[in-house]
Amino acid sequence: MAKTATFGVLHLGTSFGVTFALTGNVAIAGAVTFVEPLVNTVMHHFFDKYWEHPRLKAMRQTLSRRRQASESASLQLSA
Repeated sequence: MAKTATFGVLHLGTSFGVTFALTGNVAIAGAVTFVEPLVNTVMHHFFDKYWEHPRLKAMRQTLSRRRQASESASLQLSA
């Protein structure tokens, strides 16, 4: 949990620093620092729903099988 909290603080500091460097405005940097994580949280919810979509799962499984077959064929050729 300490690692997650530390990363969160670093993220907020980075967000503030970058926005302040680009705008020179403390109010805008502060607003972006707190709005951006909220937007990311909402986007993560939709990303998780999309990621678990059956069609996408099937596509990932197909790609994984192809990669495994390709790696297996490469190993057989090098032996």
